[in-house]
Formats: sequence, C-alpha cells, structure tokens
Amino acid sequence: MIDIEIRDINNNIVGRRQLPEIVFNNQADESVVHSAVVAYMANQRQGTHATKTRAMVSGGGKKPWRQKHTGRARHGSIRSPLWRKGGIVFGPQPRDYYIKLPKQMKDVALFKALTMKYRDNEIILLDNLELVRPKTKDMVNILKNLQLNDKSVLFVLPAKSENILLSVRNIPYVGVIRAEDLNAYHVSLFDEIVFTVSGLDKFLTIKGVNS
Repeated sequence: MIDIEIRDINNNIVGRRQLPEIVFNNQADESVVHSAVVAYMANQRQGTHATKTRAMVSGGGKKPWRQKHTGRARHGSIRSPLWRKGGIVFGPQPRDYYIKLPKQMKDVALFKALTMKYRDNEIILLDNLELVRPKTKDMVNILKNLQLNDKSVLFVLPAKSENILLSVRNIPYVGVIRAEDLNAYHVSLFDEIVFTVSGLDKFLTIKGVNS
C-alpha cells in the first residue's frame, strides 16, 4: 500500500491515508488514457453540422442558357457548386461521433491517469471542504493556502455542493465534480486533483476498490 498526507484547508498536515495500489500505483500507460480522452471528447459532439448539397439548394430547374453559340461556358443548373449560392461539395453532414468503450477500459484509463498524477505529486487529499456561504473570496483564500492559486484545479466531492459550485464558478481553471462522474478526461485536463476524504471514499466505493 502507498499513502498520502491528509491536509486541512490551511495546508496543515492532519494525518495520513493509505491508498490502494490498483488505483494510484499501477503501470502507467498513456495510450489507454489517450483512447479514453478521445472517446469522451468525441461523445460530447452533437454531430448536427450540415451543409446543403446541390440537391438541397433552391432554384436550378431550368438550364441557364442554351448549350452552344452564346460564347459562355456551358452550364446545366445554377445549383452547381461553381455558382454563387450553389450547392456545397463534400460538406459536413449530420453524423454520430459516438465511440463506445468497455466500462472496464474506462476504469483502467482512469486508474492509470490517477497513477500518473500521484507520481507527479499532483494529488491533494483534504480532510474536509465546506463553505457556510457561497463566496468566491473564501475559495480563493483556500487555493492560496494550498499553493494552488496559479494552477488549474479539480475538486472531487462526494456529492453536489451548491455553495462550492457558486464559489468557484468565477475562478478561471477551477472545477468541481462528483466522485461518481470522475473520468480520465477530467484527470488529464487539470494540473491538480483535490480529493476530500469523503470524496475519495465515495470514489473507491463506486469503483469497487477496498480503501
């Protein structure tokens, strides 16, 4: 087993916590993480982009002018892509970008991403994170205490906290996520991952890992 320091919001060490090696100390593999990140980003795309082909644009039922003896190039329709307001050739059409990954592969990618974060000392464990009122200044002070004010930070909580969400929404590069929604994309996106103890417990329970 490996361990990590438990800190409070003033950056004081208040204990240590053992971490399961299957999550935070397995063999790193960037290719698996990359596949999971690509799949996540692709699955966020709506795929509703569309352009009109020459069959969709209006007009063009009549040949603009006769084929010969006009001195002009021959044309059969004003819907031709050569014409202004004509159809688009090979333009984007609605499509589904969804990439299906096995759940086990998603978990493996997430664990490997967390392993790389742990080895780079980019994971912090807080004993608790609560705000009695939504106030950005209080959250900024917490980030300064943890020496994270110049980094992108993701807080992993056991459940949605309205006060924390409202307190970080005006702070650039700071995010909040529920433990059950954490994935390899989020881990890779932020410089630092900050778990609360309860958030870590919830995460390990959801993934079926003994803490």
